[in-house]
Formats: sequence, C-alpha cells, structure tokens
Amino acid sequence: MTHQDHIRHALREIERTLRDSVFWQSAPPQASAFTSTEPFCIDTMSAEQWLQWVLLPRLHAMLDGGVPLPQALAITPYFEEALTGDINDIAPLLEQLRALDALFVPADVQGERDA
Repeated sequence: MTHQDHIRHALREIERTLRDSVFWQSAPPQASAFTSTEPFCIDTMSAEQWLQWVLLPRLHAMLDGGVPLPQALAITPYFEEALTGDINDIAPLLEQLRALDALFVPADVQGERDA
C-alpha cells in the first residue's frame, strides 16, 4: 500500500466511524457556514460538521487531484477539546483521528521516534 492508500483508508475509517455515531449528519450546514475564515470553521460549524463536510472531502479531493498533501496534521487535540457527549461515542472517533494524524508525522520527527 502506498502512503496515499493508507491515508484514503484512514479517511474511509473516519467516515465509517462517523456514520456509526451520533455525530453523523445527513444534511450539510447552510452554504454560508462554508465561507468562514476561522480555523476549523469554528464560528460557523461544530467540530463534527467541519470534519464531515470540510476536512474529509478536502483531503479526498487533494488525493484525487494529485495535490500535495500537508506535511503535518494534528487535528486530534482539537477534537479532544471540541467533542462533547458520552465517551463511548467520542472514543472511537478519536482513535480514528489519531490514526490519521500518525500518517502525517514529518519524516524528521518520525526518525527521532524510531531512534
């Protein structure tokens, strides 16, 4: 599997986990919510909305278009703070987000971890 294949798999797992959770939404936020200039659209969307309607489609589009992916990604800390509710609903999603973040560890940091 290529690195991109691993990322696609992680994205599909996040979507599956979202679909199986209380966080899945069948309808997107209003169009105006997507015009936010704030990180994570924090002023117009909930964390789970941003994940479902912005991040997942954007990363899929980047992979489909051959656009260079971010060198690093660390979204789990945001979701650890932003998600509220039953830990049994939150924990599976956080696990999948950690797996995605791990695929974006810069090579120099990964080398330090392996040393």
